[in-house]
Amino acid sequence: MWGVHAWRGGRADRAALVERLAGESGGGAARQAAFAGLDRRVRRYPWGKRLAGRLAATGTNLTPGQFTAAAIGLVTAAWVAAAAVLAPFFGPIAALLAGWTAFSFLEWRRRVRNERFIAQLPDLARVLANATQAGLALRTAVSMAAEELDAPAGEELKQVADAMAVGHSVEDALGELQQRLPSRELIVLVSTLVLSSRAGGSVVESLRNLTVTLEERKETRREIRTQMSQVTITAYAVPVIGLGSLLLLNRIMPGSLSAMTGSGIGRICVLISLGLYVVGFALIRRMSRIDV
Repeated sequence: MWGVHAWRGGRADRAALVERLAGESGGGAARQAAFAGLDRRVRRYPWGKRLAGRLAATGTNLTPGQFTAAAIGLVTAAWVAAAAVLAPFFGPIAALLAGWTAFSFLEWRRRVRNERFIAQLPDLARVLANATQAGLALRTAVSMAAEELDAPAGEELKQVADAMAVGHSVEDALGELQQRLPSRELIVLVSTLVLSSRAGGSVVESLRNLTVTLEERKETRREIRTQMSQVTITAYAVPVIGLGSLLLLNRIMPGSLSAMTGSGIGRICVLISLGLYVVGFALIRRMSRIDV
């Protein structure tokens, strides 16, 4: 685990250096221009617009065209690799799995960003309470919080402040934030701010109490995540064991997978076993999901 952590840290440092150098030399713009045509074509379709929204929620710099090209390349590579290593029958299955993995990556990035934003909500409520107590308006308090907080809270609040600066109401700007990062904690915070902007009055005491509540919820979520980590790892270990058994079987008896999938009964048995692995993965993930 230490080696994986060090390797990921090195890759992150290298990516940051490459991005900085590319920004200085204009390589980033050239890379964007290379996918500009594909990006325009993808955005014409409804699914491309939805994909753009999902990419925006993840906080990545990927465009819909870049993600589409990467997903197509991943699906093609998985098909070819599975057909060459295992058997031609496993090519389409690996392609479907690769496509699911690509979109699961987006969901994972969105969930990670959402969790980071939720972890920053107590600090956000504290900054807003201090600014409101000092006599600042809510718009000014949001702009101040956008400058003081790190990403992703700072980036999201900057969008809220920019929306209010061009004439959007507090309710509309915060509603867009709630749609981008849905969570119960954010719903409570947005409701408190919207009600205070409508009815007037002091919102300092409400934000103070909300800060304490958000801190307690953050600790509770952290404890639950720690206790359910073994179940989560088990959900991913079960399919890996199944794939490893296929590779081991083909290694011990070369050509056995091709012979097994050469008949109709063999294909049916393989599909049933894969379906059972999928059901097991879904059930384990569902049992480990606890709403707080």
